[in-house]
Amino acid sequence: MSEHSVCLWVKAEPFSYGAFPIAPHPRLTFSNIKKIVIYAKNKGSLGFPRLNYSVWRHIACNKLHLTEDLAWMYFSTCHMFSEDLSAMERIERDQEMAACSSQSEQDKLRSSVSVSTLKFVLYLYIQQIYKVSLKASLVSGEEWPTVRSSSPDLDGTGRTTPRGNKTLDDHSHMVFVQNHIHEILELLVEPDVLGSVAPGDLAISLTALEALGFLITGSVDKCKSLLPIQDIALLQTVQHQTGYSKMTRVFSLRLLQNWIKDSLMPNPFGISSCIGSGRRLSWPMAGEDKDNKSDQATKRGKIATNAHAVPKGHVKGSKIIIMSQVSKQTISRSSGTLENSSVKIHRCHYSYLYLLSPLRSVTIEKCRNSSIILGPVETTVYLSHCEKVTLIAPCRFLMISGSTMCNLHLMTPSRPMILGGNDTILLAPYHTHYGNLQDQLTTAGISADHNQWNQPLCVGPEHRDETPVWELLPVQEFFTFNIPFQMEGSTTEIPGGLPTKYQKAVTQRQKMIDSWQKTVKEAGLTREQRKEFQALVETRFHVWLAETGYKRELDSLVAPLQSVTKK
Repeated sequence: MSEHSVCLWVKAEPFSYGAFPIAPHPRLTFSNIKKIVIYAKNKGSLGFPRLNYSVWRHIACNKLHLTEDLAWMYFSTCHMFSEDLSAMERIERDQEMAACSSQSEQDKLRSSVSVSTLKFVLYLYIQQIYKVSLKASLVSGEEWPTVRSSSPDLDGTGRTTPRGNKTLDDHSHMVFVQNHIHEILELLVEPDVLGSVAPGDLAISLTALEALGFLITGSVDKCKSLLPIQDIALLQTVQHQTGYSKMTRVFSLRLLQNWIKDSLMPNPFGISSCIGSGRRLSWPMAGEDKDNKSDQATKRGKIATNAHAVPKGHVKGSKIIIMSQVSKQTISRSSGTLENSSVKIHRCHYSYLYLLSPLRSVTIEKCRNSSIILGPVETTVYLSHCEKVTLIAPCRFLMISGSTMCNLHLMTPSRPMILGGNDTILLAPYHTHYGNLQDQLTTAGISADHNQWNQPLCVGPEHRDETPVWELLPVQEFFTFNIPFQMEGSTTEIPGGLPTKYQKAVTQRQKMIDSWQKTVKEAGLTREQRKEFQALVETRFHVWLAETGYKRELDSLVAPLQSVTKK
């Protein structure tokens, strides 16, 4: 094997969905994060090598002055991406939390959760990717502070900005690591780990390098398979570059840093790569305006994936599907290609998207006037700069920023995080079902027993209790949602049911319908009167459909049934 075949890249998930897209707390500095390792080691088994939540809560609340809610959100999000729990283990944790009858019981349960200490300090450090820097803004020539930064170009033209949307921009992830690799490695230096390194150098233990695998992975066979960074660094042909000592089992920080910087390449399974070399998906799209032949009306959306290139066993976080510029169309899918993928929905307008497979993560960016119905999302859904979007989704975690007039119907065991730039956000309970929904929830590790859809966490300086940017959907405006496709499975009702007041409204409305039908039946109309009455009702119904815009939605549902289940 040639040493030149080694390539490393930055994982997208920790940055795209682990880093909160908001300026980090001012006390989350390198020096303070570095002190966490020292403090944790002094706490014995509760602090190192795994950090117990009770220790982190003490550090966060008493030393860094974070709120307890934000402290838990950092901890639980890191846990979600760094711990390899089975779906059933996640469901059991959610059910245990749902069974808690008091805050003290919840605190006790949270205190039983732990994460890798070194992975957690790396996780806290990468929040710096959203730090607003006046100096960097002046160098790049941008305004400061940046309110809305553009995303990497998903149209294939290659235009990007120096400080683009970092949730999608895998290039900025790599640049961040390149520019901060010395501090990243310094965070992993353990004071009590000694090794045969040159004067002025520092030692990195094998355990510490394993923790770095949270951010960096690689390959030695042109990405046909993936290897953890520590396995690559220990290869005989590489050890002299990484400064590994077989006697002391440590790496030289200086040599390791140079090796990483020299070996870093763009993520071969990132957004940019998928745009450049992904495979185009020809999913059936219904609902085009056939009477309007203009480019705007007939232009098909672009859908691409890298599913064919991702090595088996490394699908999670690497398999991507990009949907861009879907306009005035309906797409309905439940397929093997979609399953466990990270979906990026970009600039979709006046469309209805039914993506009914278990998903890994979803980003919805710059979409308008659309309804997006998702299968269970194992990790995070992130809405960014959207307008008049209705989202229906079971997910472990949700973030929303820069969006207005959006309705979120959620099933989530985590508090929805409302960041900056939002206005008129309506929160509502999850209100639909389809045949194999319960099986998909089990696959994604999401329980319907612990739904915190109505307990958002507002993060950022602009939030004011007296002028909230969110509210709960009024009961009188609540209706259940019917999936307009037949799907096999045993789920016949909304998992977990509806909250009492919403269920009561649905029941009362059904009673009104039953009463109306009974009145019509008992009216004693003649056959001709019934025909005339039916024609009148149908006429008024079609007028209502046209006035409300539902006619276009119904007309768009002409996609063949097999499109829902096709690969």
